[in-house]
Amino acid sequence: MGIGDKFDALKDKAKEALGEHGDKADQGVDKAGDFVDGRTDGKYSEQIDKGQEKAKEGLNRFGQQ
Repeated sequence: MGIGDKFDALKDKAKEALGEHGDKADQGVDKAGDFVDGRTDGKYSEQIDKGQEKAKEGLNRFGQQ
């Protein structure tokens, strides 16, 4: 089994986990964004919110492939 095969297996496990626990991944993105927002005293709230949404969209697309 080469490195490419190992990567494919890992990718498949990640997709499966996102399919089963996508809500928890979304919660993690929210929690991380809220943490950063708090550490920056809300100075970048708009950008952080946009980043959270993009991250969730990317995770959802990856999990549905």
